[in-house]
Amino acid sequence: MLNKEKLENLTNEIWKGAIKLRGKFKAKDYPTVILPMVMIRRIECVLIKKREEIAEEIKKQTPNIDEATLQKRVKIQESTLTFYNKSNWTLKSILKESASQVEANFRDYLNSFSDNIDEIIDKFEYRQTVTKMVKEKRLSSIIQFAAEEDFSPERLSNIEMGYVYEELLQRFSQDDAKDTGEHFTPREIIRIMVDLMEIDFDPKTAKQAISIYDPACGTGGMLSVAKEHILDKAENEDQAKNVEDLILLNGQELLAQNYAVCKADMILKGEAHINITHGNSLIPHIESVEDDGDQHAGEHFDYMLSNPPFGVDWSPYKSDVERFKTSRFRWGMSPSNDGSLLFLLTMIEKMKPVEQGGSKIAILFNGSPLSNGDATQGESEIRRHIIESDLLDTIVMLPDQMFYNTGIYTYIWLLNNNKPTHKRNKVLIINAREQFEKEPKSFGNKRNRITDAHRQWIDERFNDWAATEYTKVFDNTDFAFHKVEVIFWQEDENGEQMWITEPFDVQLNNGNANKRLALYGDMTFFLEIASPFVEGESIKLEVPFDGSKAFETLVAEKLKKQVPHLKDKAAKEIKAWFKAQETNATFYHRHYIVDNEYIPFDKTATDKDAYINAWLAKEIDYEIIRWQEYEQLGYEILPNKYFYKYQEPESSDALIEQFWKLEEEAETLLNEIKAL
Repeated sequence: MLNKEKLENLTNEIWKGAIKLRGKFKAKDYPTVILPMVMIRRIECVLIKKREEIAEEIKKQTPNIDEATLQKRVKIQESTLTFYNKSNWTLKSILKESASQVEANFRDYLNSFSDNIDEIIDKFEYRQTVTKMVKEKRLSSIIQFAAEEDFSPERLSNIEMGYVYEELLQRFSQDDAKDTGEHFTPREIIRIMVDLMEIDFDPKTAKQAISIYDPACGTGGMLSVAKEHILDKAENEDQAKNVEDLILLNGQELLAQNYAVCKADMILKGEAHINITHGNSLIPHIESVEDDGDQHAGEHFDYMLSNPPFGVDWSPYKSDVERFKTSRFRWGMSPSNDGSLLFLLTMIEKMKPVEQGGSKIAILFNGSPLSNGDATQGESEIRRHIIESDLLDTIVMLPDQMFYNTGIYTYIWLLNNNKPTHKRNKVLIINAREQFEKEPKSFGNKRNRITDAHRQWIDERFNDWAATEYTKVFDNTDFAFHKVEVIFWQEDENGEQMWITEPFDVQLNNGNANKRLALYGDMTFFLEIASPFVEGESIKLEVPFDGSKAFETLVAEKLKKQVPHLKDKAAKEIKAWFKAQETNATFYHRHYIVDNEYIPFDKTATDKDAYINAWLAKEIDYEIIRWQEYEQLGYEILPNKYFYKYQEPESSDALIEQFWKLEEEAETLLNEIKAL
């Protein structure tokens, strides 16, 4: 459908024009300076065409109409369009006026747009940018740059214009690689995610609409690629129209500029069925919350995909997020310094019930959501509920150095609440770490790329859904483990059970003594109290403690016997006196070690306690005093472990040889420096 070579040539032309503006603006400012102007020019070209069509229709109905009346009626009918401009300005006519009037006329032009375009201009903060362009004496040249481009519908369809706009966005992003990872996901990764979702829509026969949603849609790349994927299946204009009519795009974005780019992109494409909102998807959209929240609450979608920010810090709006603690986030809440899994829970809440066909989710994560968090903690609990609910379908391990601002490894999670029979209670993990080729030119940290051949390799592994060298099929329970707190008696080098003396580093009272008794059994306390009665001397007590009497009572009895000044005091008085003294305390007890053991879950074990006892006996060589399992199973996913291959280390002789070669190279280099 798209002549991409032609469109890339056009993109190159625009890009070269934009490059001429270097000097006054940094590359990272180009999206806010150039892209809104491209959007405005496209809208203007569309409106010019619409005005011509309206004028022709009016002339047919009223052949002798005068020009002034004609233009007045054209403006009236224009105001009924999806977007419009109430002024008579165009970019070219603004430039024809006096140079001193360019700013005023351009601002009048901006202020005359319909509300939907005006919102985008506001989100871009373009009126402030105009002030900067004026200050840098670039406003006229940027207007001229846009005015000379032909973005008319005759030259470029909505789809083609959208493609050009996205390509420009990508290039601007790549030119300042440091910032791009915040909002730009490489297209090849998005295409893999869309492939995995296997969107069930045939442009030839489809009659039912499908909805696609992204809770952190950024500039709309994921939604656009998903629709493009479906549109590529259309073989003629009728089928393409069917796609346009039945594909519903939904999304929300927190950053105002990204939201503006997304909305502008959708308008340029002529998207008829979009619901893109500005706000925070992790908080409720209610009057008692100051910020705009999730404006898609209560909705359900057929397909969802997202690349939420890695390690997003949600502590600034923690109290608002916690309003969902008993509903959306009831499965668990990740730490406030990483909200990735909260985005996934937001998507899970929006899955359609199975009886309505269910939903699929493709989400991109770094490594943290796989294994961060211990048993019973938020992240593990979220994984537990996802896996025990049989939502997790597949995880794809992607190559590193795929993103512009980070070289880390990433993972695609695919969730499905309506799995086919052969996938139920199972998860496929695909190791696609080697499926890449080097970029001809690095963009920041993006040095690798995934080609169509690599995508096909991943797709084939996914469709086969079988265990191979690069794929593994797991039962859901394979990710579960028992977390057990175990206490065992340490032994010395001779195999003798050890007793130790150590400081008693908490307050000396009945409660703390009883806690130690519960852990170690009977023990002996050694107390040294600075004597207030004889200067320079101390009172030393040895207090055996087995719980038969209260600790403070034993101390009072010892003091009454050993300290003449206290022999006539009542026990209550002696206890009060003791608490007021500075006391150095140690205690002698069995050398017990308290440790946590992580025991793989075994679904074949009929007696859980017997299984844990046997595992501990095998793994711990010392006498086990007691153990206690945490109340919930933990869940973690360790892809690197599953595909680990042992490599024999180099021999010491080979390493020594390498060392001497390096030594020779260093010596040669030093000699060359000395010779200078």
